[in-house]
Amino acid sequence: MSEKEIAYQEPSAEPQKAPSEAPFAAEPAVEQGVHNYSSEQNWVRPEDPLLLERLEWFQDQKLGLMMHWGPYSQLGLVESWALSDEDGDWSRNDIDWIDDMERFKQEYFDLNRTFNPIRFQPELWAKAAADGGFKYLTFTTKHHDGFCMWDTHTTNYRITGPDCPFYMHRYADICRVLFDAFRAEGLAISAYFSKADWHTPYYWAPGMERGSRMWRGPSYDPKQYPWLWEQFVQFTHAQIMELMTRYGRIDMLWLDAGWVNARRNQDIRLGEVVEKARQIQPWLLTADRTVGGPYENLITPEQTVPERPLTVPWESCITMGHSFSFSFNDSYKSVRELVHLLVEIVAKGGNLALNVGPQPDGRLPKPALERMKGLGEWLKVYGEAIYGTRICEPYASGNIYFTRKGETRYALMLVQEGAEIIPEEVLLPLSASGINRIDLVCGAEALDFRPSVEGGVAVRLPDAARQGETPIAIVLRIR
Repeated sequence: MSEKEIAYQEPSAEPQKAPSEAPFAAEPAVEQGVHNYSSEQNWVRPEDPLLLERLEWFQDQKLGLMMHWGPYSQLGLVESWALSDEDGDWSRNDIDWIDDMERFKQEYFDLNRTFNPIRFQPELWAKAAADGGFKYLTFTTKHHDGFCMWDTHTTNYRITGPDCPFYMHRYADICRVLFDAFRAEGLAISAYFSKADWHTPYYWAPGMERGSRMWRGPSYDPKQYPWLWEQFVQFTHAQIMELMTRYGRIDMLWLDAGWVNARRNQDIRLGEVVEKARQIQPWLLTADRTVGGPYENLITPEQTVPERPLTVPWESCITMGHSFSFSFNDSYKSVRELVHLLVEIVAKGGNLALNVGPQPDGRLPKPALERMKGLGEWLKVYGEAIYGTRICEPYASGNIYFTRKGETRYALMLVQEGAEIIPEEVLLPLSASGINRIDLVCGAEALDFRPSVEGGVAVRLPDAARQGETPIAIVLRIR
């Protein structure tokens, strides 16, 4: 992931515009329009009934936990990107101890020699996620820097490699213990995997015409060195199949590095390995992000929320703080901001993949744990308006968002911190015809409502809902 990935996205990407301000609006939790993502018009509906069933399952989940973690966490820098010279203008802002970027690259690649997260507690992570209302884990098995967080047989640049001080720890095979712990708590597993690999000489091969100045792609032209590119393809297939065959049930393969595709002369024959994997795990969904085609089963906006609802499966991957990887002195979105973000995304038909960057010592940051707990407490009360829902017209009106589950509709009125006045009546842009009853979720039932002369339905809120501590949201159940 990166804050600047827009620079290399595919032409099929769909730019988004900032929405108009709504009542009770605060500073946005994400920056609108920062990233492009594949257009829903280019989404390819799977033919396999099982995959269609799994996409319905995916759309029921609504909240996933994403984690970027690796040796780079020790520096508190953006993951991987500073290795790419052509991305240095934005990724090297925090490199203040050295000017020699070739030496920096070596220092970065040598971070495996000091990565020793002995305070790693996979069961605690999983319990915190389950209590926080998360339904699946998307974990970085390998970022662009090529460091593998599983016991791969393809390279020594791995968490269980002899150069890594953690390699003899009982939790050394991080992906195995983490996936097992999250499954034990009932969460599904999504394996993040970068198709690029800046460590292997099969991709960034030394001695090529590019010299030492690197970019996101390979250091050579695959058409001029087909034998070398084929080694990279086989290397990539072997790594993916290790994850698919040795690490239990994988519900989704979440593929990053969208520039690695056939249109860019970087054909890794993805379909070949995915279909091979599906012979073992036939339920496997794939997110070949920003590429489009039959293996981008869901669209993945990054650090942004679409302006309007999308009618295809999608998730926004958004950081709880400002960075995907651990950052010293990071600031975190409040529970209120996170709930509001989740509600908007769900009302637009998507999932929120909320990213937390673990600390280099193996702990989750205390502020992140506090936010996860608060999010879970809210969802325990109001989750019926979130989980398993679908888009409901008109989806939003000002600060009110709508969801639907079967014949039941929900209206979620978002309230900002310190809002002094909560109105006695809430105007819903719905027809009164067919509405028999409106309740407060976990509150007063059979609220008074009437057709409004302004159009729509006016619902009277009880005094108890309008007084006391400012609620994060007022949630109405409409039958």
